[in-house]
Amino acid sequence: MKRVLIITYYWPPSGGISVLRSLKIAKYLRQFGWEPIVFTAENAHYPYYDESGFKDIPQGINVLKQPIVEPFKIFKWLTGRKKEDSLNSIVQVRDKKQNFLDKLGIWIRGNFFIPDARSLWIKPSVRYLKKYLKENKIDAIFSDGPPHTNNRIAYHLAKDLNLPWLADFQDPWTQADYYQMMYITNFAHKIHSKMEQDIFRKAKKITIASPSWKKDLESIGAKNVDVIYYGYDEDDFKDLKRDHDNNFFDIVHIGLLGIDRNPEGLLETLSQIKSSRKIRIILAGQVDQQVKKELSANKSVEVIYKGIISRKESLQLAMNAHLLLLPLNKADNAAGRLPGKLYEYLRTYNPILCLGKSNGDAAKIIQDCQIGNSFEYEDLTGIKNFVETLLSQPNSIKIDKSVIETFSNENQTRKLSQYLNEIYEPQF
Repeated sequence: MKRVLIITYYWPPSGGISVLRSLKIAKYLRQFGWEPIVFTAENAHYPYYDESGFKDIPQGINVLKQPIVEPFKIFKWLTGRKKEDSLNSIVQVRDKKQNFLDKLGIWIRGNFFIPDARSLWIKPSVRYLKKYLKENKIDAIFSDGPPHTNNRIAYHLAKDLNLPWLADFQDPWTQADYYQMMYITNFAHKIHSKMEQDIFRKAKKITIASPSWKKDLESIGAKNVDVIYYGYDEDDFKDLKRDHDNNFFDIVHIGLLGIDRNPEGLLETLSQIKSSRKIRIILAGQVDQQVKKELSANKSVEVIYKGIISRKESLQLAMNAHLLLLPLNKADNAAGRLPGKLYEYLRTYNPILCLGKSNGDAAKIIQDCQIGNSFEYEDLTGIKNFVETLLSQPNSIKIDKSVIETFSNENQTRKLSQYLNEIYEPQF
């Protein structure tokens, strides 16, 4: 069996969506002729923790770890946050109004920790892995970013040891929406851009999470780019049972709800709908303080905040929903935004209301699966009519489950294994 080194910062006990990319790939790779060897961080400062991810680690897999030094304790001290406070996506989801120290911390992060806050992990990891690879043969490297520190480690190994490398992007690098929010100077931008171009030149294959972002990467020089979707894992749903509370009409959102996807006008639209069932919005995960303020100002629709809950609880909540809310980032590259939650939404077989680019990648997938509809944020009439139809005709949506199945983690890993086979160079 061929062997691939997977370089990933996120690994159990990390929670959240980012860990699932490499974890689910590692889970299914053996089925397609590749043995994964995972390199990850020891004592990492994860935004969330969830022990449930350990069940997906293949039995007997070799997991290598190298200690990591991260600046988050200093940032929390500098900005007056508590030790236990999450810093996940602080440029998008704010627990308080940004002050000077917040902005200073973000500026330092974007201009001194390049490519990201895990950059101090690069040199010791390269040294460790070079020593390991002298004694242990591998056939390819797979690295997954962000954090793009993963891709920088892989770059040095591929360059110095002449190993075939597949560089994966969950999100873009310099084209990412949050990159624009980090006060990056022209000097730092040149460094970020050079590192990004290094990946384009050295990687034999590049994958990214959406078709529009594939085109975006190609527009700045990336070659041999293809799409690997986040996907969903059928195993995560086998013990879940749908339990609708038909006394209410529950609209559910799971995950981060940032200022850049604030659903302004949604509550006002819902308050105009006449129904025998009370409409509720249920939010699980971090919610930006300004979004909370605006939601609380409208008393016509009940809003329930679940806070940060376990992955299994989140999936069960999505299973119980009458309608799943998918607000996309209001950003220049929003057409390519395909949140990981989309695929888990698809697998619940519950209707989806997407807010964002009506001609974007998410809208196309939802349309192809016949599982809901997408509207621009300002299309309040369209949103109102869609919800009213669901309330009066709950079985009006005829879902195409065969299309949804193509987005399973197993099927996406099959595709990835074919890309690894393409770059594989047999050693005789």
